[in-house]
Amino acid sequence: MRKILYFIPLILLLSCAVSKAPKEEFRGVWIATVANIDWPKNPEDDVEKKKKDFIAILDFYKKLNFNAAIVQVRTAGDAFYQTDLAPWSKYLSGKEGEAPKGFDHPFKWMIEETHKHGMEFHAWLNPYRATVNLDTTVLAETHDFYQHPNWMVKYGQKYYYNPGLPEVRNKFNQIVKELVSNHEVDAIHFDDYFYPYKVDGEVFEDATTFSQYALPNQTLDDWRRSNVDSLVKMIHKTIKTTKPWVQFGISPFGVWKNRSTDPKGSDTQAGQTTYEDLYADPLLWVQKGWLDYLAPQVYWSMDFPVASHKKITSWWNNATPNTNLYIGNGAYKIKNNSDKSWDKSNEIPKQLKFSRNLEHVNGNIFFSAKSLIGKHEKVNQKLKLKFYRFPAKNPGPLNKVKRNIPSPYIEFFQIQKENIGLCLSHSDSIPRFINLYKTQGKSRQLLAKEYFAENKGQHCFWTELAPKHVKKNLAITIMDVYGNESDMQTLIQNNTNENQLKHPK
Repeated sequence: MRKILYFIPLILLLSCAVSKAPKEEFRGVWIATVANIDWPKNPEDDVEKKKKDFIAILDFYKKLNFNAAIVQVRTAGDAFYQTDLAPWSKYLSGKEGEAPKGFDHPFKWMIEETHKHGMEFHAWLNPYRATVNLDTTVLAETHDFYQHPNWMVKYGQKYYYNPGLPEVRNKFNQIVKELVSNHEVDAIHFDDYFYPYKVDGEVFEDATTFSQYALPNQTLDDWRRSNVDSLVKMIHKTIKTTKPWVQFGISPFGVWKNRSTDPKGSDTQAGQTTYEDLYADPLLWVQKGWLDYLAPQVYWSMDFPVASHKKITSWWNNATPNTNLYIGNGAYKIKNNSDKSWDKSNEIPKQLKFSRNLEHVNGNIFFSAKSLIGKHEKVNQKLKLKFYRFPAKNPGPLNKVKRNIPSPYIEFFQIQKENIGLCLSHSDSIPRFINLYKTQGKSRQLLAKEYFAENKGQHCFWTELAPKHVKKNLAITIMDVYGNESDMQTLIQNNTNENQLKHPK
């Protein structure tokens, strides 16, 4: 009995250590627009409803202290923003090629609203899917299907861009350059669709392109992978030469290879793999330094026999230590899957706990936004209380430039019940976040994040805190686009409720 009692405090201590949230952690959610999965709920909705619905998504995940929204802005050769490189998406306006009525600059608005919530905006693009079905009559005349029919390959029930054509890669590179140059995105994000998932009895007709562009003695499979590699390398270079702080992330299918075909693969029996069937090689991209983050879609339950979340997540943790690694979690499967593990409210919490115990996992992304809104309250409570009680800083780009950030000058500080108002000025050229901390001795806890709307010299905001935090010692910092942080500036309160300001010397 004494031995048992001796170990109880140790067990409690270890359990607390396991559940303690890291100060820096990526907490993202995919907002899918294809087929109006998450937003807009209906392309025919009026502008106010569209805006209300988007803000509702942000509000929900802000309360859970998520810090990034990955928003799909190109679904199939279209765009959720004004551009000469692609037609307006039908999922936004109701008809492809037509601008959304009364909704000026929707993309700019989405970015601004996301930033107002203290969250990063990652622009999610699908590189190679040209259509979602074979009905091409619904496509706009400006769609590449009509502008460049020689770029298209019919496969299964869709048309795809031919990844083997240099013109296709160059066009997509233009699209990314325009996005990064003209919009305040924090990252460019690709999903798992490179070459299409295999369809029984179908052949992806790129033999002519292969004969024209393949290297001597190069196999078809290696040539296809080299095409995807070329795109990834090109996009990385374009982003980093345009705005080096903008990140580049890819979310591949969860299984790289099964161990049955390669000893380096995972202990899984996946029917298709990202390397052999989609011709994507994330291990190479990480090795070459072409990505800021990798987010494999590990959408299976912890102990699913043919593809265990536990085994796959461990495999990625060991295989890709040299990048920011975020695990994709299949929240859409909760109480909605033949695998009965998903009927339990602790499946996602178990996955998060497992990820946090791995050395090289830096966060998680949930698919998709609507999966938790208005349902699965027990899951949401566990997320809030056990994992995401406080905000966390976002991991920065891998090409971090170390800079000294000048401390802010606090010009106005006021507390009204649970609301704190601040105005500050700064001299940094590329600020990104204002971080509000509670402090005690040398320890500090992030309470709130405010995004700089523009790189101006002054910024004012109000934020709401829990009552128990308002009377604590508070301090702020400025963080730049690379993740460098200034020294803390303390906000001093006295008993007369007149707040004093501690300025930098």
